[in-house]
Amino acid sequence: MATTDTPAPTDFIREIIIRDQQTGKYGGRVHTRFPPEPNGYLHIGHAKAICLNFDLAEEFGGLCNLRFDDTNPTKEDAEYVEAIRRDVRWLGFDWGDREYYASDYFDRLYEYAIELIKRGKAYVCDLSPEEIRLYRGTLTEPGKESPYRNRSVEENLDLFQRMRAGEFEEGSRTLRAKIDMASPNVVMRDPVLYRILKARHHRTGDRWCIYPMYDFTHCLSDSIEGITHSVCTLEFETNRPLYDWVLDTLGVYHPQQIEFARLNLSHTVLSKRRLLRLVQEGYVSGWDDPRMPTISGLRRRGYTPEAIRAFCRRLGVSKSESLVDIGLLEHYVREDLNKRAPRVMVVQRPLRVVIDNYPEDLVEEMEAINNPEDPSAGTRKVPFSRVLYIEREDFLENPPSHFYRLAPGREVRLRYAYFVRCTGVVKDPQTGEVVELHCTYDPQTRGGDAPDGRKVKATLHWVSAKHAIPATVRLYDRLFLKENPNDVEEGKDFTDYINPNSLEVVTGCWAEPSLANAVPGDRFQFERLGYYCMDPDSRPGALVFNRTVSLRDPYAKVLKATLGQ
Repeated sequence: MATTDTPAPTDFIREIIIRDQQTGKYGGRVHTRFPPEPNGYLHIGHAKAICLNFDLAEEFGGLCNLRFDDTNPTKEDAEYVEAIRRDVRWLGFDWGDREYYASDYFDRLYEYAIELIKRGKAYVCDLSPEEIRLYRGTLTEPGKESPYRNRSVEENLDLFQRMRAGEFEEGSRTLRAKIDMASPNVVMRDPVLYRILKARHHRTGDRWCIYPMYDFTHCLSDSIEGITHSVCTLEFETNRPLYDWVLDTLGVYHPQQIEFARLNLSHTVLSKRRLLRLVQEGYVSGWDDPRMPTISGLRRRGYTPEAIRAFCRRLGVSKSESLVDIGLLEHYVREDLNKRAPRVMVVQRPLRVVIDNYPEDLVEEMEAINNPEDPSAGTRKVPFSRVLYIEREDFLENPPSHFYRLAPGREVRLRYAYFVRCTGVVKDPQTGEVVELHCTYDPQTRGGDAPDGRKVKATLHWVSAKHAIPATVRLYDRLFLKENPNDVEEGKDFTDYINPNSLEVVTGCWAEPSLANAVPGDRFQFERLGYYCMDPDSRPGALVFNRTVSLRDPYAKVLKATLGQ
């Protein structure tokens, strides 16, 4: 079971559980579940639900199930099942032998539906889906009863059994609960319990052609599994009366449904339907595109499970909807990577530097610190030679007063190496662009200060041209320009807010030779540039890195002040 150093918050859900344990409700047991629908990849909003359900079980000495609510074969796929398993495990959680599927219960659910019919609490309706919507009424007007609502028990049983046998076409009949068409809660106006879907199921094959609806399946699955606290997001609050009605009407074991506010994250969307559109319409390269808020996308970008868990735990749970700044998530990623990511030197936009007074055939090995936050990480050797690359932006021919990096006649420190002074500039005769710098070095400044006490105001990273490894870097920005792309203006689509510059691919980069041993998934801090992760697209001699986050952290000071860190 996953753990984190971030303390568990106190919230209304935990208060309910504590009270239930004190009163002996459910015999003091705590049994939660994470119930994803296998119709897409999990995203950061699911991560919050995963952390909450598994954390509650761990904190209160209980259990947590992984259950796939696979009741719609037209949208579900075994690929999604595998992805969900992989993501939950990657986050650090283990469900043991408690992996269940709603489809495991199809026979029992069918029998429960038969029981409702026998009790006069369900009927077969011939209205089309469009007619059902029209008959349902509005928030201010009551619904109208179906003309098929008062069929006899015998007729309903016959029709429902024939629905299962496949005698009727899709959309021609449904099984509906008989509750109250005048209920102020629209959900309770004779909701559909079963519909005809002549589609092959990824687990049950062609055995069924009728499938239970989510609201009917979910509460009974909770009941069958002995769940105590059925935690779900706030949009299901209006469905809770139906959850209770089904269980109470059948007289079966009754868990407690508790709702909390879902995670809404700025500059992204967390609707599966919209995420699917981004994939299918080619706005991103796939579910694991590093710009996506999917767990697989965050993993590929270089986020750590520890950072995601710390973020989710810090948010806590409440009943109030809010929009969380994505910068807060990035803060926890930086905080975690700062502790664990090895430091390396990579030049993204290279400018050639020749040290004229350095021996042409000499190669020195400079000792570099792998991680100043982790002394146990040790050091590594980085080759230094006469010809180097530095970042193009680290040189200006005519610098402003606040620019302290390299310029003609100016001296800077090369990280772990020497002081160098710029003595000459070579330009492209056609474009006037600076293509090479000539410098001199002070051999007495290796790895330290000048013996005469002179100081420099800047330290630059570099790589030796003779030893550098070619690399490609993908720089990611916000996927959406609008803070809340879910707030779609009239006449627009959420895709109208996509950032056209959310990805910049930088080729011609040079990396220090130690990165030749990196494997996809390895995370690093590129000194002075940010945190990066090696992408699965990497090949020997053609490395590809995704920028996880930049070094700048606008949340660091704010959180230290507000949280007393």
